[in-house]
Amino acid sequence: MAKKASKKKVIRVAFIGAGGRSASVHYPSIRDLPGAEIAAMCDLNEELLNKRGDEFGVKKRYTNYKEMIEKEKPDAVYASMPPQLLFDVAATVMDMKTNLIVEKPPAVTAEQTRQMALIAKRNKVLTAVTFQRRYCPIIRGGKKMCEKTGAVHTAVSTFYKNAVGAKPYYNGAMDILTCDAIHAVDTLRYLCGGEVESVASDVRRLYAEHWTAHLALVKFSSGATGVLLTNWMTGRRFFTVEIHTKGMSLFGDPEEGGKVYADGKNEPVADLNPFEMAGSQDAHRAFGPYDMSAHFMDCIRKGKQPETNFEDATKTMELIDAIYHSQI
Repeated sequence: MAKKASKKKVIRVAFIGAGGRSASVHYPSIRDLPGAEIAAMCDLNEELLNKRGDEFGVKKRYTNYKEMIEKEKPDAVYASMPPQLLFDVAATVMDMKTNLIVEKPPAVTAEQTRQMALIAKRNKVLTAVTFQRRYCPIIRGGKKMCEKTGAVHTAVSTFYKNAVGAKPYYNGAMDILTCDAIHAVDTLRYLCGGEVESVASDVRRLYAEHWTAHLALVKFSSGATGVLLTNWMTGRRFFTVEIHTKGMSLFGDPEEGGKVYADGKNEPVADLNPFEMAGSQDAHRAFGPYDMSAHFMDCIRKGKQPETNFEDATKTMELIDAIYHSQI
């Protein structure tokens, strides 16, 4: 599905949500992108709304997102809110014929995500989910480098956190894998390519009354095998990947850097620094959000669906379901 390409020189973006996540990565990305501007913002918390408006120089401020869209007619909307509250907002934005990108996860369930994709298709709008890890210079650049010797045959996506004693997300409304560790699931799909063929998993309630560890082996139609390792009962936060092709490997962290090895040599053939690769010391530029937003803006100009559109995001959500339903 494609939408008519936009001839506008400047893509006007409206934001629903003025919380910390948007302020730290999404607002700065649109502010910094050539050919894009923050046209308006909306939040129910007027104090926070005015704070963000002053911070980013946005004069058009609303507490009603439907009024904002009707009056401002933005080219795209960024929606960031608790996932259990997102569906109705997302459906309404799309029914108003507006392109939409949402914070992860795209919904509470795979079926909700599939229904969102159908709504998008019916309204002929472009959609995306903020799976920015696949846009990180370390991951994207390292994958491209390794693929010079052949296709990815094995990949590992790891997400660890120390959440000992912490409550579940949104008081239990969302599980860890769907709400947060979904980043690692989507990254694994991106690294391996193709469609999921089979899954073997081990899901555990380690030191808690909710699921805290998700380990899985996934076979893809591309011929690649993926390993998922997520665990919220570890020593510290890590998000790392391994990419293996014929005679070449990347061991990387999108925020801490990566090393590419080849031909059995102990010394890396490339030492990847995210800030150098991004040409910026800003975290939103070096860790993926900026490149993700740039891709979304480019897709609007070309009238084509972004990589992480709702139809593709449904596949990530379905893999999460498969991990829960394929325990060894």
